[in-house]
Amino acid sequence: MVKVVKVKMVKIVFDMEIQNTQECFVRLWLWLERTRQLFEVQKKLFCVRRVLQSWFGAEATDDFIWEVCNLASRDEEPIYGYDILPNPSLYPRKHREILKAIVQKTLNLNKYQVKLNSLDKAYSIAFPLSTPININKKKRTKRNRYVR
Repeated sequence: MVKVVKVKMVKIVFDMEIQNTQECFVRLWLWLERTRQLFEVQKKLFCVRRVLQSWFGAEATDDFIWEVCNLASRDEEPIYGYDILPNPSLYPRKHREILKAIVQKTLNLNKYQVKLNSLDKAYSIAFPLSTPININKKKRTKRNRYVR
């Protein structure tokens, strides 16, 4: 019975085209949470490698997983395939980079072409009770532009 749920989930992901839009980002955030819940029930490790293998199936080769991890890595914080991921609704920063890297890799975009504002708004829509991602950013106005 558990395998049937996994097969349905993979099929649903393949039916959706990954796009650089807010609606697609909302679906990706929700699927990431559903994948986490599914892995928790199946007692599987919730890591980048398993998420990509469940979403993309045979397309998720070692090279594909390495490229997504490499795109998602920051200089001070590398991401590896078997790193355990936290709950996306509680700790969204790493997941934001991973979803951005998935969109980059599948659409062959560079990092400046992914709409981060849409990705952040999609997080707020997918998890309305969580704190928005960019809540601590200082809003820039004309008055404080030149103040240091």
